[in-house]
Amino acid sequence: MSRRKKSHQSHGTPNRPRFWGKHAVAAALDNPERRVLKAWATREAAEFMRFPPEVPVTMAEAPDLGRLVPHDAPHQGVVVEVEPLEEAWLGDLLMQAEERAVLLVLDQVTDPHNVGAILRSAAAFGALGIVTQDRHSPPESGALAKAASGALERVPWARVVNLARALDEIAEAGFWRIGLAGEAETELQEALGPRRVALVLGAEGPGMRANTREHCDALARLPISDAVESLNVSNAAAVALYAASAVRPG
Repeated sequence: MSRRKKSHQSHGTPNRPRFWGKHAVAAALDNPERRVLKAWATREAAEFMRFPPEVPVTMAEAPDLGRLVPHDAPHQGVVVEVEPLEEAWLGDLLMQAEERAVLLVLDQVTDPHNVGAILRSAAAFGALGIVTQDRHSPPESGALAKAASGALERVPWARVVNLARALDEIAEAGFWRIGLAGEAETELQEALGPRRVALVLGAEGPGMRANTREHCDALARLPISDAVESLNVSNAAAVALYAASAVRPG
């Protein structure tokens, strides 16, 4: 038991996560809101990253870096330990919304790779941000930052206590809430139209909870082939974001 705990801590903690990989680390260093506590790097990677003087850097060989991160993590010669970003407030996020905006709401999507990939898609399609329930979403971590490929530093992330209340607040801000559900009769393209849209996605398997569905204005499905039953939640988010961003303002 003690060995497992020690091993987990050696790879970072929720309060001091470790990021790895050149894209994730470079984005963290470029973010003025991110505090980088220390770094480990090969000499080649250190020259590439150009660490600021206030960040203590320990030179190390690639095998040594491998012991600082989970097994087989693609560290690319650089690891940093950071402080988590301050959480965005939903109210502040909604106040920043332009006349036409897309917001992502995740209902108990807990896999860090999926959330990281969703952040990356959110950045690619100019989403306002993502909203998750605090107790049922992953903390910042190396795996999440790696999957986000820098988007963790750029896309606002609001964690809320109660998702249903958050959806009410989102509606009050003028957003049309569309829940993605494979069994819905309406296709997403038909449900789009309002200039402010909140796309609501549930976890793989169970999907959206009943209470979350009740706080959506419409349910819609992606027009996928019968050859597959469903898409991975991060892929579904990317397709939905593309569809929403492709709608021309009327």
